[in-house]
Amino acid sequence: MKNNDINKKTPNNHPMPFTRIEVVVLSVIDNCLQVLLAKRTDAPYAGKWALPGGVVRIDLDSSLEASAQRVVAERLGMTIPNMEQLCAVGGPKRDPRADWALSIVFKALMRVEGVTANAGKRIEALAWRSVAEAIEDRTLAFDHAELIERAVNTTRSQIDSLVIPPGLLDEQFTLGDLQAICEQVLGKKLDKSSFRRKLAIRNVVEPIGGAMRGGAFRPAQLYRLNETYEHKG
Repeated sequence: MKNNDINKKTPNNHPMPFTRIEVVVLSVIDNCLQVLLAKRTDAPYAGKWALPGGVVRIDLDSSLEASAQRVVAERLGMTIPNMEQLCAVGGPKRDPRADWALSIVFKALMRVEGVTANAGKRIEALAWRSVAEAIEDRTLAFDHAELIERAVNTTRSQIDSLVIPPGLLDEQFTLGDLQAICEQVLGKKLDKSSFRRKLAIRNVVEPIGGAMRGGAFRPAQLYRLNETYEHKG
């Protein structure tokens, strides 16, 4: 093939699938892991609860990450600094608007104080729901219950491996604080001795010299995340 033939425009024999971004925002509220859901205003599934999401715009989005941030801004009126691409799912029966639909799923585990969401474009209302309830709710739009379950399983696996996302804790915290948030995300109690041994083996935290919290008799040492530890999934 001649070089100039490579640059010739060829017919599009590969129709693009209908491509969307779905965002799973997780947070601990009332000591329970919860997911942020959006009530849809438009068909399909008007009036149904779903994950916040939107269509990829090749005229606006320079990357999948940029597309996810634009969708979050349009739907939730906020930014999410530490979103993580979870997975891609696709198939011929996922969305009644298209013969074949693809979703790129992003997730974020955040402190609820950092979630300043307001119902935006094509959203009637927002609500937090416990992940256990959402996963079992087959009235959710599309296959979003399954996507939530996948995001929760991945997040819990990361937390169980002590992969702590930035911003989940204060900059300074006690080991009790860290164990409590891990238990709330995991939905189960952890053995204190085993948890602290695992922290030491993985070198997750480091003590802050001279920084203590509590009364005069049993003050608790304050720690921070160790900068040399890889806090990524």
